[in-house]
Amino acid sequence: MKLKDLSFNEEVTKHSVHTLVFRSLKRTHDMFVTDQGNLPDVDTDCDSVLRGVKSRAMYGKVREEVDRLKNMPDYQKQARNGSAKGENGEVVVYKQPNASASTAQNSGNAVVASGVGGANLNPLAIRKAPAMPKPTWHAPWKLYRVISGHMGWVRCVAVEPGNEWFATGAADRVIKIWDLASGNLKLSLTGHVSVVRGLAVSPRQPYLFSCGEDRQVKCWDLEYNKVIRHYHGHLSAVYDLSIHPTLDVLLSCGRDSTCRVWDMRTKTNIHTLSGHTNTVTSVLTQATDPQVITASNDTTIRLWDLAAGRSLATLTNHKKSVRGLVLHPKLYMFGSAGPDNIKQWKCPEGKFVQNLSGHNAIVNCLAMNADGVLVSGADNGTMYFWDWKTGYNFQRFQAPVQPGSLDSEAGIFQMKFDHSGSRLITCEADKTIKIYKEDDSASEDTHPVNWKPEILKRRRY
Repeated sequence: MKLKDLSFNEEVTKHSVHTLVFRSLKRTHDMFVTDQGNLPDVDTDCDSVLRGVKSRAMYGKVREEVDRLKNMPDYQKQARNGSAKGENGEVVVYKQPNASASTAQNSGNAVVASGVGGANLNPLAIRKAPAMPKPTWHAPWKLYRVISGHMGWVRCVAVEPGNEWFATGAADRVIKIWDLASGNLKLSLTGHVSVVRGLAVSPRQPYLFSCGEDRQVKCWDLEYNKVIRHYHGHLSAVYDLSIHPTLDVLLSCGRDSTCRVWDMRTKTNIHTLSGHTNTVTSVLTQATDPQVITASNDTTIRLWDLAAGRSLATLTNHKKSVRGLVLHPKLYMFGSAGPDNIKQWKCPEGKFVQNLSGHNAIVNCLAMNADGVLVSGADNGTMYFWDWKTGYNFQRFQAPVQPGSLDSEAGIFQMKFDHSGSRLITCEADKTIKIYKEDDSASEDTHPVNWKPEILKRRRY
């Protein structure tokens, strides 16, 4: 038999790195496949060291105290046992050496727990069961005045800081100024060429700001009743306005998915707060962070850093478009409303507090006064009155439409409390302005609080 001559200079077949690695893995697997279920033996030394470290870390103080008591002389142990027990072995009430007999008698029913070694003696704190806060009683509200004068849907309202008059804007393109006490018309301002959607009265200057679906933002001088400035920049209808409480800055938002920050005096567009993906329906401003809060039809609420012009947080809890926002006059909180729910939030980070469920309609607007009364107004003309702290719905109301109007024209577009919080002004689809006040004849006996809290009141979303 002839053997084949092997030459050591013969080339080795070259394989790719992938093939070599795979073969190495396969060899390793074949070598250990029979032994893969067997864990290595426990190292008793390592295990004892681990247990020792854990026990020292977690129970070190207790062990020291136990060792000290074990090493204590017998006469000390007997004295200790005698002081801790009575004759029959019952636990006796500890009496301070300097306490008088009357003090000891008063504390006779108190159970006292001694610390380790009997050195620290502290009374046990009695824990109270958690209780749901009961809602504050609020008087029910009643309609006391209906003002008609507009020729179209009334879309917006703003109350003057002096609480003497209020302004309304409507689909008839006219801004009307009314006396708050009497309800008489004082003035009509014309200039918009489409629906007036937002109004704001400056607390520092004699200025009234208005915006509308004609993409215009106007500044009216109320000493001359004329437009003195236009703020150009919005690409579509402008839906809401807000004036910063401390800075001379105006904010407007609208259908171009932006909120624009304007310098009142120079008309400069300081920032364009972009980030929403649909119509921005409402904007709020406050002196503390977040200084700007916007709500949008993209179902989100955004909190903005006014100095940097960027978004601080995006709140995505709502499942449908957010149509209304309101700031709490006293607390560092705000509320939002949409067709799905009314939600409460805590500033500055926008922490969710609770849902106010039950207003099963398309909620357009919110209003809030300093007494803790939150009002929500909907597209079908219903108004729900809520206690802010507990979310208790203490009144439901639907005003009748103006004679001659259709029932389908019962819709509330915007509402505001006056600065005293005792009058509520609503803008409605039957072309009227309705003013509500508290019922003076009501009491807790005639209108009791019917509070039945749910077990799981504070839901996560």
